[in-house]
Amino acid sequence: MWHLRPVRLALTHDRFDVVIVGSGFAGTILARVLNRRGMKVLLLERGQHPRFALGESTTPLANFALERLAKRYDLPDLYHLSSHGRWLRQLPHLRRGLKRGFTFLHHQRNRAYECSPLNNNRLMVAASPDDEIADTHWLRQDVDHHLVRCAIAEGVHYLDRTDLEQADFSDDNVILEARSLEPDSHGHGSPGRNRQGRRLRITTNYLVDGSGPGGFLPRSLPIGPHTDRLPINSGLLFSHFDGVRPFDGGSQLTPGPYPQERAAVHHLLDEGWMYVLPFDHGTVSAGIIVQHADRSSDASLRDDPAVAWRDLIAGYPSLEAQFADATTSGIRTLPRMQHRLQRAAGSRWFLLPHTYAFYDPMFSTGMAWSLLAVERLATLLTGDYGDPAHYDRLLAAEADQIERLIHAAYLAMHNFESFTAVSLLYFATVSFAEVQQRLGLTPLPAGRPMAWAPFLGASDEERAPLFEAARKRLGAAGATDAVHFRRWVVEQIAPFNIAGLGDVERRNLYPVDLDVLVEHASRLGLSRSELRLALPRLRGEE
Repeated sequence: MWHLRPVRLALTHDRFDVVIVGSGFAGTILARVLNRRGMKVLLLERGQHPRFALGESTTPLANFALERLAKRYDLPDLYHLSSHGRWLRQLPHLRRGLKRGFTFLHHQRNRAYECSPLNNNRLMVAASPDDEIADTHWLRQDVDHHLVRCAIAEGVHYLDRTDLEQADFSDDNVILEARSLEPDSHGHGSPGRNRQGRRLRITTNYLVDGSGPGGFLPRSLPIGPHTDRLPINSGLLFSHFDGVRPFDGGSQLTPGPYPQERAAVHHLLDEGWMYVLPFDHGTVSAGIIVQHADRSSDASLRDDPAVAWRDLIAGYPSLEAQFADATTSGIRTLPRMQHRLQRAAGSRWFLLPHTYAFYDPMFSTGMAWSLLAVERLATLLTGDYGDPAHYDRLLAAEADQIERLIHAAYLAMHNFESFTAVSLLYFATVSFAEVQQRLGLTPLPAGRPMAWAPFLGASDEERAPLFEAARKRLGAAGATDAVHFRRWVVEQIAPFNIAGLGDVERRNLYPVDLDVLVEHASRLGLSRSELRLALPRLRGEE
């Protein structure tokens, strides 16, 4: 893999329609889309590609957004990235992993993992009926690198190894002061040391910040944090590993709706939870989310992440055995994952979701939310639809909804039946939205693009209150009658439960069952015969 050569600005003062800070997948796709619409776009990057990045697991809603962007703006590679089968055929050089669904395994400390035939400690929810149209895990260093290369080839102005130092906003424009970092003796920039380089003065009509937590705009504008008011406080230990063994779930495991580990695997632990995302080439992305009891309890994550990882894994024999031979270049840490700002947009500036707010990788909400924001900003900045206030309100409502979901999951985490119930609420909400979107049934005011429909039912009169009601029922300590709580969730999701979720005969193993979907066609406003005729579209057939 070779490093991208930076595109140096010809002048120390140049003007752009939009400057985007951060060349992760969301910022780069937005740059490509705006460029397709004839706008002059500058993509600014402090580091270099290829590089490590988190945020690796897609969902059907993320893939639908990629498909819409690909078709509307003639970006075929995005269409290829939107399913595992197409990716293998069209972009095989970009590494990825097969994700057939979500697997949840509940562990007890100092005991090997055990599960009865009733799956009392296991939940599997399929997201696709087969490998062809399955979701994927993105090896971000490959995918982000690819997207930036495409952006440059298409005419996006790109400048890496550049520090953005100041932004002056006026009614007419934004003037940016930046410094390009001098390369070291090997020809690479050194952003960590802020080497003296050429100063740049750039004028733009709009500034979009996709540089993530602690990005440029949150440090430069009086946006203000919400973090201290968040109900969740956890840190992350993470890395990529080679030599990870298959997980040994014991002899009691019954076959699931897909190979158990070809998924986003969630291991629920006393201290928090662990994700395991396998890539097709054998590497595994894994991380342990550790709940902090107070503001000072993240010290072990800061002091020695490798020791903290080893000590946590040692408490769970099945996980310790799975990672016994694993190798890694080093354990990284985020002592505090959660952040939230007071605003996502203002006069001539916008934040992409991960710069604005992040809570937890549970349920893989991040990529779908980011791609929806890309779609929204694409129509907003080109004058097709939307305005800054609408964008700001929508992201705020969605951040609130994600917070309620994640907090409810954390409250229920130590009682697997309660946790399963929270999960069913999430999967009922997204599966209903997925089918609505695929069949063009999403109710929207005339002229409003699909991307402007609220994510996770935020602002929806029927679904939005359920996330908060679930959190309240669990109480401050998650203390509730698990059987009654699960029964309440199944009753509440009944009007939009089109996947048979909560059926006790499934024993916590939920495939994509099109017969069940047809049976519940009326919940989508269709007859059974109408839904049968639409099944090829749900199978990914054009």
